[in-house]
Amino acid sequence: MTDITTKTAPVDADWWRGAVIYQIYPRSFQDSNGDGIGDIPGIIERLGHVRDLGADCIWLSPFFTSPMLDFGYDVSDYCNVDPMFGTLGDFDRLIQTAHSMGLKVMIDLVLSHTSSHHPWFKESRVSRDNDRANWYVWADAKPDGSPPNNWLSIFGGPAWEWDGERMQYYLHNFLIEQPDLNFHEPAVQDALLDVARFWLDRGVDGFRLDTVNFYVHDKHLRDNPPLFPEERNDKTAPAVNPYNFQNHLFSKTQPENLEFLKKLRAVMDQYPAITSVGEVGESQRGTEVQAEYTSGGDKLHMCYDFAFLSNAFPSGLHVDTVMEDFDRIATDGWACWAFSNHDVIRHRSRWGLSPEHARVATAMMMSLRGTVCIYQGEELGFTEADVSFEDLQDPYGKRFWPKFKGRDGCRTPMAWVSDNANGGFTEGTPWLPVAPEHVSASMAAQQADAGSMLAFYRQLIAFRKTLPALLKGSFVPVAAEETFLSFIRDHDGEQIFCAFNLSETPRQVSLPDGDWAQVDGAPFASTFTVGGITLPPYQAAFAVRKAA
Repeated sequence: MTDITTKTAPVDADWWRGAVIYQIYPRSFQDSNGDGIGDIPGIIERLGHVRDLGADCIWLSPFFTSPMLDFGYDVSDYCNVDPMFGTLGDFDRLIQTAHSMGLKVMIDLVLSHTSSHHPWFKESRVSRDNDRANWYVWADAKPDGSPPNNWLSIFGGPAWEWDGERMQYYLHNFLIEQPDLNFHEPAVQDALLDVARFWLDRGVDGFRLDTVNFYVHDKHLRDNPPLFPEERNDKTAPAVNPYNFQNHLFSKTQPENLEFLKKLRAVMDQYPAITSVGEVGESQRGTEVQAEYTSGGDKLHMCYDFAFLSNAFPSGLHVDTVMEDFDRIATDGWACWAFSNHDVIRHRSRWGLSPEHARVATAMMMSLRGTVCIYQGEELGFTEADVSFEDLQDPYGKRFWPKFKGRDGCRTPMAWVSDNANGGFTEGTPWLPVAPEHVSASMAAQQADAGSMLAFYRQLIAFRKTLPALLKGSFVPVAAEETFLSFIRDHDGEQIFCAFNLSETPRQVSLPDGDWAQVDGAPFASTFTVGGITLPPYQAAFAVRKAA
């Protein structure tokens, strides 16, 4: 176990502002033992790739003990590693190896619910008066036997399941086998704070908090009101899911959650340089929730909602609106932006981006005020894999097939080499098929190609780190159109003008007033003239204001 007192001092407690976080989905990163499932020793084996990419931190999706009905997001033991991924000793070795490479380690904490296999739930369901009877959200049936209210599960159907042992319904916002913890019970909060301490003591540098706004439910179990069709969107659930038909005023995002987040922050603040990023699944007022959860310096460090994880195309106008809303509402908050993750269609496929368009869009995201998450394979230009129904693993996809094919298409294994069918991921049979198009675009295939997507990501991240204004500066909009965006980032007197041509047509860009010079090292082609820039199709330009 890593002793927190041995961490190098002085520590930059602000390292997370403007950091690049690389998300690893452990099942699909690297298999070390031939069972077809990625594991912690495999992650250790491939950490050099993340270091060479230039990322600052890795985020590990869940690796805890679990029956794997939701692939680790159904936890049955918060303080252990599932044997399919390795051991606690392997995890300690991962921490040590990552730190030796200069990489921070964040882990995915799933606190809103557990697995129905968790000992806490097994005890809670036995009776209504045992020590953990109130640790989950239990409620009596209505007189006609129906569920207590109209709340819906994100995975489809009612959010309530009848338990014949306890003769009550229990709440599950996700799978039936994922009962929700009752955060109105102080003992539950204390137990979860102890979970955070356990992993902080082992040396983790922070937490990604799954479904952070689902922690607390309305004590009175009031019905959610409906949403009119014109009010609905697919930011939290796919369009085929009736979950979108409700305004979830009472099943999540309750004000009492803020007090728990303050307690969690107080625990994190006892350790050096810890950070947190909360996943806000909130379709109606995501930015407002981000503002609440990150304000005041006493709750979360940062949040991301689904602004760029939804189907909404990242046009210049859309991105400008997102940034304007965030700066107006979350005045002292900090955002974390992402285009792809383990829950959504990979962004190149979701938005139909060519490689050139994907590059300039990524540069735009990495130039916004905030921290950035990139998802494994994104740096190789991976598109969504086509997974047949016969190979499908995701229960969400099985429920809504074929209109929604689930999340397996973004979770297929990484391809490291191009000379075998499994891309070097495993010597066995992979848990999901490796996409042939990913094998041909493997890490090894791109490694020596200066024009590859991998080379672009490496150059872009390195370029970003040379400019403090891009990491931590303020955001000042300049111009926004459907296919164009420009803004200024300003930090401690350093001003960087950023311009992005999101179209296939060249355009002339006027520089703001002042004396500007081109910034060297950007991975784009542009021509600077007196007072302006010629931007070729799908290119970006960066200029620095010269000191007076």
